[in-house]
Amino acid sequence: MKNLYDVMQLLKRYGTVIYTADYSADLGLIEEEIKELYRLQFITAKEYATAMLILRHKKSEYDKK
Repeated sequence: MKNLYDVMQLLKRYGTVIYTADYSADLGLIEEEIKELYRLQFITAKEYATAMLILRHKKSEYDKK
């Protein structure tokens, strides 16, 4: 995974599509879904860490605007 698109594709692989027209809310929902997938052991620790890093980076970029 290298970007937000890749994180969304990971969610899509498990049947989850998130789009609310509110970018900040989308990032929060994506983060919750990633946490849940990790908790249920659907994704590896590496996938979880990478996804969370990407999401936190995107949140900080968005907050700076």
